[in-house]
Amino acid sequence: RPAVERPLARDDHVALRLLPNDLGVPAGELDRRLVRLAARVAEEDARAEREVDEILGEPVLHREDIYNRRHAFGVLADPERNAAWENAFVAFVQTARFRLFTVVIDKKAHKDRYGGAAIHPYHLCLTFLVERYRGYLMHMKANGDVLAESRGGREDLALKDAFRKVWSQGTYYISAEEFQKVLTSKELKLKRKEQNVAGLQLADLIAHPSKLYILASRGKIPASPTSFGTRLAQAFRGKYDLIGQKLFD
Repeated sequence: RPAVERPLARDDHVALRLLPNDLGVPAGELDRRLVRLAARVAEEDARAEREVDEILGEPVLHREDIYNRRHAFGVLADPERNAAWENAFVAFVQTARFRLFTVVIDKKAHKDRYGGAAIHPYHLCLTFLVERYRGYLMHMKANGDVLAESRGGREDLALKDAFRKVWSQGTYYISAEEFQKVLTSKELKLKRKEQNVAGLQLADLIAHPSKLYILASRGKIPASPTSFGTRLAQAFRGKYDLIGQKLFD
C-alpha cells in the first residue's frame, strides 16, 4: 500500500512530508499525536505516558497487531480500553486534514483477463496511485515525492524499479515529462514498519477499511454498519480526492 507524500517545512525530519496546512496542525504534530494515541493504548492502569515510553518505547501502530491484540495492544482485549482507542482514532481521522487515494485491484480477475501479460498487482497499484498523485500535485501547483512501506529484499527492489519506470517512461495515459514536472525524485523512498513513520502507520490503519468502503459502495460486498472499519470510513470518506478512488476489476 504505497503512501504518497509532499515535502514538510524546514526543520521537520519525519518521513511524512505533508505541508502543515494540509493537516490542519503544525508540522510534525501528526507524528506526535499518533505517538500519544499509541502510548495511551499501551498504558497499564494509571501509568503516565512517559513511564510507558520507558517500558515499551513508542509502540508502532500496526493494524494486524491491533486487530489480533498482540504486543502492547493486548490491553485492547479490555472492551472499555478498546472503545476508548477506537473513539480516539476515529476523532483523530476526522480532524486531520489530508487527501486520500485508494486503489483496489481484483488480482484474480486481473490475472484471468491478461494471463501472462498481467502486471504485478503491487506495481500496478503503485502506477495508479502515482498517476492520481501527479494530478493532485498539478492541481495544487506543488511538488512531492513518494514513500512506501518496505517489504524486504527482492520485493523492494522490484517496487523501486516499477516507480523508476513510471518516472522515466511514463504510463499509457501520462508522459514521463508530466511526472517529472511534479515528482522531486526518480527514486521511491522505502521505510520499514519498525522505523515508526507516522504517515505509514496512518496508511496502514486506513487502507483496509478504505478498501471495504470502496467495495461496499459499489455493491461488491455487503456493508457492515456497526463495524469499526465502517466508523472509520464515515470519518475519512470526505477526504478522498476527486479522483481518489479506483476499483480495477
